[in-house]
Amino acid sequence: MNYLAHLFFAKKDPFSMVGNLMGDFMKGVDINQLPPSVALGIQNHQMVDAFTDSHQSVSALKNCLSPDRKRFSGIITDVMFDYFLIKHWHRYSGMNFYHFVDQVYPELLDNIAIMPKTMATVVKRMVDMDWFRSYGSLKTMGYVFDRMSQRIRFENKLSGAIDEVVDYYNVYESTFLLFFPQLIDHVRLSNIEG
Repeated sequence: MNYLAHLFFAKKDPFSMVGNLMGDFMKGVDINQLPPSVALGIQNHQMVDAFTDSHQSVSALKNCLSPDRKRFSGIITDVMFDYFLIKHWHRYSGMNFYHFVDQVYPELLDNIAIMPKTMATVVKRMVDMDWFRSYGSLKTMGYVFDRMSQRIRFENKLSGAIDEVVDYYNVYESTFLLFFPQLIDHVRLSNIEG
């Protein structure tokens, strides 16, 4: 899952939010030096990723992509699932999406000091550029793939991936709608963060 989904699964406290994002920024992090709520958030992040990566319907989305893009299926799916989470937010949360974003951004910024440097840089950029409000647009999703392609250190075909996603838009959406309630149940039953 991508950033928004991990924040969706965080508890309603800032350290949990930080931990649920920090799972993508663990290089050089000593988990034993973190507040317990952050460490539990990291565990929750890892559990969400493991469930997602092993889910048969999510893995099957690789078949929607050309051979040059199959290796990026996980990245493409994670980003698109944030898009579909925004589109279907009302199904899964009683809180208005924009109200959620308005709460999350300042809580993340207030805890920049406990984040690894790379994460702090990404979070500042996320807030400054208001990533979550822009993720509701397919055009923006295309831009995200193109920017990711530029940051990969080897020649790749991730740029332009949105065209293939659009061709299989209904498959991606139906997979999300099947999968996400199962993930919600899995997180609820695991009860990692109490």
